Amino acid sequence: MNTYQSRYYQYKNILLIISSIIFLAIQTFAYNVMYQSAFANLRRFREFERGHLAILAIYAVILLVLLLLFSALKIGYMRNIDVLYSQAISIGIVNAVSYLILLLIGKKSFLDMTYLGPFLILTVTQLALCIIWTMTTRFLYARIYPAYQILLIYGDIDPKPLEEKVHSRFDRYQVRERISLSEGMANIQHKVHDYDTVLIADIPSHERNHIMKYCYWHDIRCYALPKVSDIMIKASDRIDLFDTPLFLTRNVGLSVSQSFIKRLFDIVVSLLAIIITSPIMLVIAVAIKFEDKGNVFYKQERLTKGGKKFLIYKFRSMKADSEKNGSRLYSSDDDRVTKTGRVIRRLHFDELPQLFNILKGEMSVVGPRPERDDICAKYTGIIPEFPFRLKMKAGLTGYAQVYGKYNTTPYDKLKLDLIYIENYSFWLDVKLCVFTIKILFQKEKSEGVDAGQTTALNPDIYNNFPYSESYYDK
Repeated sequence: MNTYQSRYYQYKNILLIISSIIFLAIQTFAYNVMYQSAFANLRRFREFERGHLAILAIYAVILLVLLLLFSALKIGYMRNIDVLYSQAISIGIVNAVSYLILLLIGKKSFLDMTYLGPFLILTVTQLALCIIWTMTTRFLYARIYPAYQILLIYGDIDPKPLEEKVHSRFDRYQVRERISLSEGMANIQHKVHDYDTVLIADIPSHERNHIMKYCYWHDIRCYALPKVSDIMIKASDRIDLFDTPLFLTRNVGLSVSQSFIKRLFDIVVSLLAIIITSPIMLVIAVAIKFEDKGNVFYKQERLTKGGKKFLIYKFRSMKADSEKNGSRLYSSDDDRVTKTGRVIRRLHFDELPQLFNILKGEMSVVGPRPERDDICAKYTGIIPEFPFRLKMKAGLTGYAQVYGKYNTTPYDKLKLDLIYIENYSFWLDVKLCVFTIKILFQKEKSEGVDAGQTTALNPDIYNNFPYSESYYDK
């Protein structure tokens, strides 16, 4: 490992903790200044005077919990824009809660500008502080911890797509050299000592495990693409009943209590969303009808939990005869898309009618995106594990939608969905819902497949190559 990086790496967590404490202190201080000056009239309430420090402590604790929940302090790990978005969401929520509390204490109306004005000024000030703190901390982080110089080890699959993804975070990772398994394990072991970091692409398990153990023994940082079985094991329970360690994967899906909470969450969120977005849906319906006089809604059979079929509702974004030559996924520069359709697809507003699917119980707010039966069959023919996604009800948004893209490969989409299924929690659903708002405005999230593709299977990779877990776990 690079000696400069090695010297300071052990202090990274300490530095991040210190910077996070400073950030929390600055934001709490800003809040303190605001309500000390703007809410001086509340001092006539003895309870308010005595609870001054308690209110500050509660504010700081709620803010800290939200910052951790939305990963708003992960400088260097997440992109600056993602960190700032998470901080904005956290500050917005904690300020809204504090505002309501002070309204109750002061017995003021919701829109009283003597209360609302200072909070708006506070929020703008805090967001400015977020930008200053994030940019400053990120600059110092980059100076202390330069990008990792990576050796990429690959097998039969072309590593170029993976390398391009890594290159998108050039500030953190830089692939300097590639080496193929065909060059032999001895050459690979010799080569890894020239780099501070190793990235293992999709290669057979036996060779991957050998390289990982070698890197572990020689204190070399190692990244590896997970396999389906890795995701299952990572989410398993450790059993310490014997002197032989065991991992338990229950494989039974959600518990009764989890299912109840998730369904209650679906009902509440879908009802509120239908009420809030009803004006938007009305405008979209009128625009679609006005453009070509065709049907407003588009219905299509999809798969949900256990392979059960249902009719999914969407706003029609393509021409009425778009599937006269057979069905295929939306592609970049697709000439079947209408003018209205291009706008609503860009904002994902064509998916809004699925709120009614959720209310009916056919879908969930969060879960794997539902696939068509014929496309699922094609994916399963190459990736036998693809139906594992059907262990949970299909969702309007999901882990693969937030951290993937429309044209994410089926194998990667499977792994992203399994991460969600195996690590489900109510708070994970809340987090994914919040982050879904952000991806509405990210163009890359709605990019179609390449022209000529009917599915997300890239023929250059999949046509003559066994991509299944059974191949890699041999």
